[in-house]
Amino acid sequence: MKEFPVLTLPALLDQSVKKYADRPAVAFVDEAPLNYSEFNKRKNAVTALLEKLKVEPGDRLALLSANMPNWGITYFGIISMGAIVVPILPDFSKSEIENVLTHSEAKAIFVSRGLKSKIDSLTPDSLLHRIGIEDFELFDTVSSGIQFDENEKPLKDYKVDQDDLAAIIYTSGTTGKSKGVMLTHKNISSNAIASKGIQEINSNDRFLSVLPLSHTYENTIGFVLPLICGASIHYIKKPPTPAVLLPALKTVRPTLMLTVPLIIEKIYRSKVLPTFHKSKLTRTLYAIPPLRKKFNQMAGKKLRQTFGGELKFFGIGGAKLDKTVEKFLREAKFPYAIGYGLTETSPLLAGVNPLNTKLQSTGPPLEGVTLKINEAGKFTGEGEIWAKGPNVMKGYYKEPELTREVLTEDGWFKTGDLGILDDTNYLYIRGRSKNVIIGPGGENIFPEDIESVINNFKHVVESLVIQQKGKLVAMVHFNREEIEGKYQHLKGEVSEFLEEKYEELSKELHEYVNARVSKFSKIQEVMLQKEEFVKTATKKIKRFLYTKTHTQ
Repeated sequence: MKEFPVLTLPALLDQSVKKYADRPAVAFVDEAPLNYSEFNKRKNAVTALLEKLKVEPGDRLALLSANMPNWGITYFGIISMGAIVVPILPDFSKSEIENVLTHSEAKAIFVSRGLKSKIDSLTPDSLLHRIGIEDFELFDTVSSGIQFDENEKPLKDYKVDQDDLAAIIYTSGTTGKSKGVMLTHKNISSNAIASKGIQEINSNDRFLSVLPLSHTYENTIGFVLPLICGASIHYIKKPPTPAVLLPALKTVRPTLMLTVPLIIEKIYRSKVLPTFHKSKLTRTLYAIPPLRKKFNQMAGKKLRQTFGGELKFFGIGGAKLDKTVEKFLREAKFPYAIGYGLTETSPLLAGVNPLNTKLQSTGPPLEGVTLKINEAGKFTGEGEIWAKGPNVMKGYYKEPELTREVLTEDGWFKTGDLGILDDTNYLYIRGRSKNVIIGPGGENIFPEDIESVINNFKHVVESLVIQQKGKLVAMVHFNREEIEGKYQHLKGEVSEFLEEKYEELSKELHEYVNARVSKFSKIQEVMLQKEEFVKTATKKIKRFLYTKTHTQ
């Protein structure tokens, strides 16, 4: 960390502005980028606007916006004056947004046009100013006559300490109530700098940002990290559907990207597998390991071209990657990399670059981070993952009791995840301790392992394994569009036929799964889930919503 003597975000940005002044920093795809100097100038203008609105160090300011260059400018404009940014996930509901604004006592909110309707009817007592993030225009404020001037500079010189709070991040999480995670300048800065040790990044690198910037994963590794390395970050103006993403990949030709397992799993199941299962011959050949490897290598070449042809790092985090999909990526020689972390750890705890991955491992601990397996099983070596390091949060905002539950007096953070460390210090995640189902003989059943088998069955989009009245039940969401498209020529009889088809598929799936799992992980029932499951920002299913409903 010698290269970065001061662990505050403004100090890191200042260093980059001096080093990379004329290099491109942030841009929309197909638009001229702002260079580091211009980024800094605009950041100063935002701080000057906040001064006029009588914002003080320590005040909380919310940020509810789609990804764009002005998101990062606003973020730095807030934290550079010692105020605290409260990023809000765009998919939060109105009531969740209201809870965040009220609980954080946010003084102002920056909001993008497409999300403005979510706050129109909200009236938290603390909220004095509402600012459009596209042009920094105040559209609702207690102050009159105040306007943004892009040439203004802050009047005061702010001293920010590394232990000062930089952000309060409210997690949607998969376990219910959102909590405000307090991250200091040191937490975020140290994590971005340590992440730099995983993969070499320079000022010629291009990031394509597709995950929400309000999520710590994208924020630290897809935003702060590229900025300290002088790289450029590119944003798309619409949700990353294939129709939007493909031309963006062609234009930007990213060298680095961050994503979640669901995205690459979807590509594998909807684009790669069907090409090998087109005919009986290719399906038979694909089942032969040496030939499968050859097929996968060919598919890998094609996939790299789809991603622009220059990708060197495709980071996957936020949830566990399916084993079959990971095997494909390895055989395809696709430059995937795995990481593990939580919002509470800013986020990265363990990670590895594309050259050093091990199947189903998240890699070794990050530099400066210590991991231990608490109360590891004598024979399995399995236990709860505890972490210690400069990236561990200060605590949950206004929640001292919740903080004490997860932070020990000597600084260990209890992740709530179960895992093992192998003899080379590589970490393997088994699942969430809260998700573990105890079998009739006291066995630990990991629903994630069974779901991984289910998700590789034909037409399955996603699944959830729960315990219902002592039975293991698989809730399964099939690709109804795909199935119904296949049989639409039947016209009038189609709906009756489809019901039979779903029943048939469910029986087939039942047998398929139970032939591939241990005897105490066998499922007793398959339940059809018509709608997609509700998910978090990193596309993990909000499990608590379904376990709660079905165990009552």
